[in-house]
Amino acid sequence: MIALGGVIGAGLFVGSSAAIAAAGPGVLLTFVFTGALVVMVMRVLGEMLLARPGLGSFVDYIREGCGHRAGFVAGWLYWGFWVVTTGSEAIAGAILLQDWLSLPVWLMATLLVAAIALINLTAVGVFGEFEFWLSLIKVVSIAGFCTLGLLYLTGLLGGHPAPLATFAGHGGILPHGIDALAAVLPTVLFSMVGCEIATVAAAESHDAPRNLSRVTRTIGTRITAFYILSILLILSIKPWNEIAPGQSPFVLAMDVIGVPGAATLIRLVVLSAVISCLNSSLFVTARTLRNLAHHGEAPALFARLAKNGAPRAAVTVSGIIGLLAAFSSILAPGTVFAFLVGATGAVMLFIYLMIVIAHLRMRLTAQKTGAGWSASAVPFFPVANWLAIAAVLIVIIAMALEPSQRITLLASLGSTALTAFIWKFTPAARTEKT
Repeated sequence: MIALGGVIGAGLFVGSSAAIAAAGPGVLLTFVFTGALVVMVMRVLGEMLLARPGLGSFVDYIREGCGHRAGFVAGWLYWGFWVVTTGSEAIAGAILLQDWLSLPVWLMATLLVAAIALINLTAVGVFGEFEFWLSLIKVVSIAGFCTLGLLYLTGLLGGHPAPLATFAGHGGILPHGIDALAAVLPTVLFSMVGCEIATVAAAESHDAPRNLSRVTRTIGTRITAFYILSILLILSIKPWNEIAPGQSPFVLAMDVIGVPGAATLIRLVVLSAVISCLNSSLFVTARTLRNLAHHGEAPALFARLAKNGAPRAAVTVSGIIGLLAAFSSILAPGTVFAFLVGATGAVMLFIYLMIVIAHLRMRLTAQKTGAGWSASAVPFFPVANWLAIAAVLIVIIAMALEPSQRITLLASLGSTALTAFIWKFTPAARTEKT
């Protein structure tokens, strides 16, 4: 449920409209492609977690497979990505709340971050319980939508649905050509990242090995199924060319079905999704910062735990910096915030690439040394790894070719290179040299 909470958010409920409008029904192929990549990343991550239990979060496995510098880079890039996401989600939640509360956006964003920080400062079980119920709202909403959509398309709710004509009767499957699929690849992928949050949370659970195994084997498939089925139903109910960017395709589809108050219902679901993502963001930034401090790659203060097991300093500082990112989106949206988004926008691609490479190197080393390996090994090794690496490179190339994404790619490459350079001056780097 925590993984679902970190992944299923406004990117699906609202942001998918931009991908649909740009690529038409063929956007489903993009969701299948990116879903397969997410599934593969989670499978190789799960295999490493089972083969070498107890190392820690996925950043530790990158450190084990690719070296300490790679772990340092992955950890700080990951922290930066979710800190900026914390700011973005806080602003999104504040804007949504303005429908009910006439308070300034900056004040509501501050209150949201403060409330989520308080939850994360308590025992981790409180965070898990809170996230479970927020995630449940999204899961039930999507399941309910899919049920209504299937009933409508079979004619059981009345009307005269024509799913095939609706799906493919407005310019075909690829109305804008195959180039449009490449253009929306980054947008679709970034709406599906976040599964790896579950591995961080599962490591703190009572039965970590069993929970890690279950999460990594199933969550990628479940999320992909949620995305693909819901988008397929939307495109079979509402013509793609009647879905404009910024509109919720779920609202438009439910209006066709005849669901009363669809806009209000989805707005409440989106609000719960934003708060859920904000909660997950602050949780994972604090744990990542603590992990870096544990390895001497961040101030030792952040490695300390309170009596209830919460990393209070890491939560507090991550929340404050996330709030500063939120304020930058209000005060300087076209400069400071645009820079932060650009510098972190593509880093998840690099992190996924490092996960797959770490797995490849660790398993090849195990084969050479005759060491034991996970019984649930990923099939078609190492071909599957090279295919996943190729998939990530395809997304990177697509970003380089798309003018609107090119600056994000370049900025993210720059932040990655800078982080790798900073590694030289850390105590951990000096210790490694000696």
